[in-house]
Amino acid sequence: MIEVDGLTKRYGDFTAVNNVTFRVETGQILGFLGPNGAGKTTTMRILTCFLPPTEGTARVSGFDVQEQSMEVRKRLGYLPENPPLYNDMTVSEYVEFAAQLKRVPRNRRRAAIDLAIERCGLENRRKQLIGTLSKGYRQRTGLAQAIVHEPDVLILDEPTIGLDPAQIIEIRELIKGFGGEHTVILSTHILPEVSVTCDSVAIIHEGRIRLVETLDEIRKEGNTSLEEVFMRVISGQRDDTESSTVDSREEQAV
Repeated sequence: MIEVDGLTKRYGDFTAVNNVTFRVETGQILGFLGPNGAGKTTTMRILTCFLPPTEGTARVSGFDVQEQSMEVRKRLGYLPENPPLYNDMTVSEYVEFAAQLKRVPRNRRRAAIDLAIERCGLENRRKQLIGTLSKGYRQRTGLAQAIVHEPDVLILDEPTIGLDPAQIIEIRELIKGFGGEHTVILSTHILPEVSVTCDSVAIIHEGRIRLVETLDEIRKEGNTSLEEVFMRVISGQRDDTESSTVDSREEQAV
């Protein structure tokens, strides 16, 4: 699971993330939704131990991202917006390289590589150079390196950016398949991505969490869509009842 409490990140006088609090239970897929520049990527970089927070705490599978960062990294798979791929490697070579870096035991390594390649639909591309792959297959390769060590938690930052419609559908289905077995945070500014893929949503705007709610709860609100909720939240157009509900949920678990 993932527990974030009062997370704040400042760069001089600029506050990129301000008192962010949310929780993701084991096996859930959380859509971390917000406009460009809202603080999504900064939060993801803190959770993946790339950046230290200025204030607050974050725990992944019970381990603190600052005090126990190596334990966090063992249990976490990360797909950044631009996957760090090596164009001169084949798909299989790259996933094997990732498995070695992530210290998958030698006696389990081949099976882990094969499983990651199979789950990401790369069987017919395993001997192909990464530099010759389409954008969609490059994303699949990035996902394969993220899951090869069978992490408890997956953090995916804009995983469908730049893909064509068919590739987007394929990657979304892959991500949905990770739910249950992995705890997943899907960071995006694309609303349909969250609607069709996630169990819950956390909306961040100007560095602050504005709403944490399950998709089922949103659907139960009659004709209200995620798009309508998102626009109301980021524009501040909430009635007093909705506003108090959102504020109280900042301190609650997803």
